[in-house]
Amino acid sequence: MSESSRSAPVGVVLAVDPDRFAEVVEALRWAGLTVTGEQPVLGTLSGTVAEDRIPALEAVDGVESVDRERTVRLPPPDSPLQ
Repeated sequence: MSESSRSAPVGVVLAVDPDRFAEVVEALRWAGLTVTGEQPVLGTLSGTVAEDRIPALEAVDGVESVDRERTVRLPPPDSPLQ
């Protein structure tokens, strides 16, 4: 069993150097990131990775931040919590 398969995958959002976006994304893929969304102009991307691989993502040159994805749950429109 590989190291990355021992930990459950988590969603992450990354901020990277937009001037080196393609290069950094390729290095992140090698570090274990499965990319699910890219915004090169903003220098952001999202993806999934085994939780124990997050430090490897943070160590990639050109990565400014790695944050776990957050899910916001809004009440339905007819909810009294509006």
